[in-house]
Amino acid sequence: MELLCSPTSLSSSFALSSALFVPSPSFPVSGTRRFMVLCSSENAQKENQMTVSVTGATGFIGRRLVQRLRADNQSIRVLTRSKSKAEQIFPAKDFPGIVIAEEPEWKNCVQGSTAVVNLAGLPISTRWSPETKKEIKDSRIRVTSKVVELMNNSPAEARPTVLVSATAVGYYGTSETGVFDENSPSGKDYLAEVCREWEGTALKANKDVRVALIRIGVVLGKDGGALAMMIPFFQMFAGGPLGSGQQWFSWIHVDDLVNLIYEALSNPSYQGVINGTAPNPVRLGEMCQQLGSVLSRPSWLPVPDFALKALLGEGATVVLEGQKVLPVRAKQLGFEFKYKYVKDALKAIMQ
Repeated sequence: MELLCSPTSLSSSFALSSALFVPSPSFPVSGTRRFMVLCSSENAQKENQMTVSVTGATGFIGRRLVQRLRADNQSIRVLTRSKSKAEQIFPAKDFPGIVIAEEPEWKNCVQGSTAVVNLAGLPISTRWSPETKKEIKDSRIRVTSKVVELMNNSPAEARPTVLVSATAVGYYGTSETGVFDENSPSGKDYLAEVCREWEGTALKANKDVRVALIRIGVVLGKDGGALAMMIPFFQMFAGGPLGSGQQWFSWIHVDDLVNLIYEALSNPSYQGVINGTAPNPVRLGEMCQQLGSVLSRPSWLPVPDFALKALLGEGATVVLEGQKVLPVRAKQLGFEFKYKYVKDALKAIMQ
């Protein structure tokens, strides 16, 4: 694996052959111009080429990011705990050249990468036992700490220059009346504490590394996340709001989130905290009405608080409480959201 992940071997694998051209009577000047244009195009491609190491690549967001990187012919290194699982999700025939590395091999993959995207973490939509709460935090802090350590210990010439690290809108705590942007203070609950430590760990990266922290809201897509759990209930005519329906739902379409992460990889202006949420958050009741409308199903069967608390315990906080978060920084940076309204996002997802 050392050879596989080393910068030298990867660069040689993807290098384009070049040849010295000397004009001659048999090769007219117009041909020279065409050759120069071709070389210029190839050089531009090389300059835009990224080698990106990704943690959490087998998750809902990570899979879509890897697909986007692959579509743009970027070099991808998947940092995983289960090589067999990653190989099933990213088969070599569909992802030629992809490197899949388990933890002992991460060092050789991080070194020589252009950037690292850190998406790893145990899902929080589950029943929170004391052990689960510990794992929710530890899974994020441990992987982030490992990645930052590997980056910092890399030789300067092989050190990635960008770290895009996930965090969450849980940083702000919850409120039915407050409005939060990137300058808002942190909340005081458990998830806010997790996010503070998560972000603080990422910010220990070497001062020469540009760090972008994406505070992610509820990600909408058909293949995972909250929506994948809600759709079956609506299709069975059993859908409706959770709890009061008045809690804020700060959402983002998975394609917009992937585009935001991608932009953060390549655009040097993307630094510090950036909220990964759509410009128009909604109350959960409205979200459920829109989902019912798109599916031609009623949103009539609310799930009461006590039922969710019985099922999820303290973890019910995730769905019973929310926050209104605005992507002020992304808009300042000129990021173009493809899906600004939840109805449009849901229609696109269900097509």
